[in-house]
Amino acid sequence: MSPLIIASRFCGPERSANGGYFAGCVAARAGRTVTVRLLQPPPLDTPFETQALADGTLAVMSGSDRIGEARPATLILDTPALPGYFEAVEASRGYLGFAHHRFPKCFVCGTQRPRGDGMRIFAGPIAERALVAAPWVPDGSLDRGDGKVRPEFMSAALDCPGFYAVSPDDRMMLLGEITVHVSRVVHVGEPCTVIGWALESSGRRHTAGTAVLDEDGEVCGLARGVWIEPKQAPRLSA
Repeated sequence: MSPLIIASRFCGPERSANGGYFAGCVAARAGRTVTVRLLQPPPLDTPFETQALADGTLAVMSGSDRIGEARPATLILDTPALPGYFEAVEASRGYLGFAHHRFPKCFVCGTQRPRGDGMRIFAGPIAERALVAAPWVPDGSLDRGDGKVRPEFMSAALDCPGFYAVSPDDRMMLLGEITVHVSRVVHVGEPCTVIGWALESSGRRHTAGTAVLDEDGEVCGLARGVWIEPKQAPRLSA
């Protein structure tokens, strides 16, 4: 199998991969629903080898360093009351990243990424529903060749809204692990809604649910992400 390489376009922090996109690429290699744990920030434009271990783990290696790992998983997650697309459009006006963004070039939620380059998923709060929501219209660069988006972009979409769900005060957190299940991919140009909601918190560990809804408001992708407040904020941007 050829090495896995995360191109610089798909960054989260400027020097490392967006966690959701990385997880989607690893899940594609596993060929099933997995929990992907990020052990180190995945460097960009770097060849990774994937190794299947005897216990069922898929290890992602950069030389002798284990960057991440994936384990077989199932995902059962109850969703809150689902907002409509235009509710998400209105919610996105309150996106915290418009006022301050630690990683403004993030492929998924960065405010400095133009249309057709970044995904521009700007999840803002819907207080009465206790969730965040954003509109998302996938552009043509995400096409897998049949008018639908590649699954790794569904996984990417399910990343950042989880952060804004568990960090309404914009505390520094990094994705520790994520379990993604995509029941079907959406169409390029389809007006979708992405939501995130808090599940639980314990100390520096916070868990969020996220979902992608299609044009008809049906759930077609779900994720559970674990976000960790670092003891000391790492230097991840230039």
